[in-house]
Amino acid sequence: MASSDVKPKSISRAKKWSEEIENLYRFQQAGYRDEIEYKQVKQVSMVDRWPETGYVKKLQRRDNTFYYYNKQRECDDKEVHKVKIYAY
Repeated sequence: MASSDVKPKSISRAKKWSEEIENLYRFQQAGYRDEIEYKQVKQVSMVDRWPETGYVKKLQRRDNTFYYYNKQRECDDKEVHKVKIYAY
């Protein structure tokens, strides 16, 4: 498990859709930067994913409510530019 003081060194915006951007979109919708921050905050080792696509299936927000996601793409092209990509 990563140490709890891991902070991103830089940030950029997504330019086009990819599977990585899809998963980042789902984490950011639930209120987290990315999978690293989610695992730190929720103290989990694995994230629920759809076996067919590998996309995130379910995330628990900070207020303990859940977000459930479809197997298919949810990040429309018009939303891609809102996704932040963090570099560590």
